[in-house]
Amino acid sequence: MKHGQGPAPDAPPEARTTFGDRVELAQTYADLLACEAVTRGLIGPREVDRLWARHLLNSAAVASQVPQGSACVDVGSGAGLPGIPLALARPDVTVRLLEPLLRRVTFLEHAVDVLALNRLSVTRARAEELPAASVEVVVARAVAPLHQLVRWTVPLLTPGGRLVAMKGERAEQELTAAEPLLRQMGARQWEMVDLTLPSGAVATRAVVVVAGKPRHRQ
Repeated sequence: MKHGQGPAPDAPPEARTTFGDRVELAQTYADLLACEAVTRGLIGPREVDRLWARHLLNSAAVASQVPQGSACVDVGSGAGLPGIPLALARPDVTVRLLEPLLRRVTFLEHAVDVLALNRLSVTRARAEELPAASVEVVVARAVAPLHQLVRWTVPLLTPGGRLVAMKGERAEQELTAAEPLLRQMGARQWEMVDLTLPSGAVATRAVVVVAGKPRHRQ
């Protein structure tokens, strides 16, 4: 391990509730974040002590908004957040990590190889490069302002598909600003929701958009 980075803190009790029998794999991923992701500049060194609460558990909370058996794309996956925690928490869901930058893709491919989850994969591409109306669920965390994320991702969704955009304290403000565009793009429904863990604890806030009939990209 480079630059003196050690393993991540041990998984808290909430992690076992969230990840079930995959909690040891979640610990392996946390260690990858604490060591190799820090070395590669994908996670700040100061984040190591709060990896579980701020990153893994926070990200896994998107599972509460993902329908059973869905095929998901994590747009702008970065270090694999929220896509890898979602895949760990939900064995029924297929997750594709979408990331355009090579150094991030290299880390993601290594993480996918180490975790060996057969429903988890990596694609080097931008959202705009995917076929329209081809994705059931898009998840995203800290990628772009909501109005820009809507432009990139709503055209990707199948009718009734959904965008789950993690926004935290910015959710209400960004949703208000994006509402004219959502109407223009024919979204069927949008709302601000609390993302909760299996314990019922609120992890963060998100904007959930349900797509209408496909339209051309704006």
